Amino acid sequence: MNARQTSLLGAIVVLFLLNCLSICLYFYPLTENRSPLTEPTSHLTERRSNLAGDRHHPARPRRLKRWPSLPSYLPWTQQPRPPVNSCEAYFGNGFTRRVDLLPSSPGGGGGGWFRCFYSETLRSSVCEGGRLRMVPERIRASRGGERLEEVVGREEDEELPEFEDGAFEVEAGAVDLGLRYRYGRGGKLLKGDLLDMYVPKGDVDRHRMGELLGSIRVVEAGDFHCDQWVEEPTLLVIRYEYANMFHTVTDWYSAYVSSRVTGLPYRPHLVFVDGHCKTQLEETWDALFSSLRHAKNFSGSVCFRHAIFSPLGYETPLFKGLSEEIDCHGAPAHDLQRNADDQKTARLHEFGEMIKSSFGLSTSEHHNMISASGYNVLFVRREDYLAHPRHRGKVESRLSNEQEVFESVRIWASNHLDCKINVINGLFAHMPMKEQVEAIRDASVIIGAHGAGLTHTVSALPKTVILEIISEKFRRPHFELIAQWKGLEYHAINLRGSYAAPSVVIKKLGNIMRSLNC
Repeated sequence: MNARQTSLLGAIVVLFLLNCLSICLYFYPLTENRSPLTEPTSHLTERRSNLAGDRHHPARPRRLKRWPSLPSYLPWTQQPRPPVNSCEAYFGNGFTRRVDLLPSSPGGGGGGWFRCFYSETLRSSVCEGGRLRMVPERIRASRGGERLEEVVGREEDEELPEFEDGAFEVEAGAVDLGLRYRYGRGGKLLKGDLLDMYVPKGDVDRHRMGELLGSIRVVEAGDFHCDQWVEEPTLLVIRYEYANMFHTVTDWYSAYVSSRVTGLPYRPHLVFVDGHCKTQLEETWDALFSSLRHAKNFSGSVCFRHAIFSPLGYETPLFKGLSEEIDCHGAPAHDLQRNADDQKTARLHEFGEMIKSSFGLSTSEHHNMISASGYNVLFVRREDYLAHPRHRGKVESRLSNEQEVFESVRIWASNHLDCKINVINGLFAHMPMKEQVEAIRDASVIIGAHGAGLTHTVSALPKTVILEIISEKFRRPHFELIAQWKGLEYHAINLRGSYAAPSVVIKKLGNIMRSLNC
């Protein structure tokens, strides 16, 4: 072999070894043995060269669900900023006042960070932080996540969390002398007027998320010890009326908005910082986010590389609209892209599509609501079921002759000659959440007595018609407003008392079907 051949062979061997080394380095992180939500401190490799805790720290897609492609999606970074009390400020990214409570250490010198985004319109904040430690032993609450049958009779005060000082801690930068002076050793991050300004109490008796934020202490690196780490972005949520569909939708919406406002590239993990038991509604929480755990189910201290604190569901437009006028109307996203309008929104369409997509259902606005077998009229029923530990298992009647009305509508539809009408018996209390959402999506008309199940209309298609039967005691605007904010056609039958004459319901439904060319 001559010298030229020897040199060529040597070069090939060197290139082969370099290629092998590159492959090993590329796949090495994928071989680390980590749980879906935490990793032991002993396996953690610190990357101090990054700006510690920066919210753009890339997540690992293999552990997090991707955001789906939504027909109604509009960017959440608005330029110029939406005006106060505009529809975008209510339903989208009105969290435009940024407050850096604990800035990142300059030059990536380590330490944590914390900031809030305040909405003047909603009077609440989405807050986030990095290198943040949770100590479950300092949170007083039930364990949470139990089967309902195991905790029947448990009091609500046992489930709603109370926080000792230091239940949450954030690490100060190693050389930040100014912060040492401001907070002192183990001082509060948010307190007094500052807490009241950016996380006001509002109308709730006790603002548990405000109390959580008020428990956060700023500690020096030597006092910041972690038994386990969560590397990916994690959303922290506190629920109140967790077994009620309307209030749970407000929590879903707040969690979704928080994820978008903070610019998360993937759907975050979710941690409930409350002690509520499991309900059927957790099926949707699990579908919407990448994983689900309860704070009290962790053992030892847990440190989050990136934690996001979701506002209470009471602070969403869905709830605030019950007591203040939100004059917004639903509109297609493509229309708003061409002609922005402060009095119109596509955000509830986007949110409904997010729910459908999370269950693997079609999000097309052109999904055919008229099946091969005819039009679907979904009758949402109120059923007796055990909702939570303090529930008697009996729902309050809001339509005293509901079964009679349902049977009359079913018989009328079976004799309807102009077109085929399928009356769907919406027994939602005993249907999986995916089937409930699918029934809403496939409905041409949704009819039902005033009740939380009608909140599902957030997932209805744009041409769905809503017919609400309202008893005298429950004349509340929940579902009329949702229909307005989605741009849906809405009709109501207001009763004297709680009895509905079947002939009146059938006449109203017949007019609606004629408007649908049926």
